[in-house]
Amino acid sequence: MFGLGVPELLLILLIGLIIFGPGKLPSIGSAVGKSLREFKTAVNDTAAPVKEAAETVKAEGKNQSEEGQH
Repeated sequence: MFGLGVPELLLILLIGLIIFGPGKLPSIGSAVGKSLREFKTAVNDTAAPVKEAAETVKAEGKNQSEEGQH
C-alpha cells in the first residue's frame, strides 16, 4: 500500500506506545479508523455523481454521432 512492511509497522506501533502509553493507544486507533472510514465515504459519495455525469455526457455524445450518420 505505502511500501510499509511488518518491521516498519512494528516500529510505528512501538513509538506510539512510548509516546501515548498503552491506555490511550486503543482510543487513538479507533479515532483514526473512524476518520479513515468517514473520508472513504465522503470520497465515494463525491465520486458517484461525477461518474454518472461523465457516463451521461458520453452517452449523449454517442447518440448525437449516431443521429448525424442517418
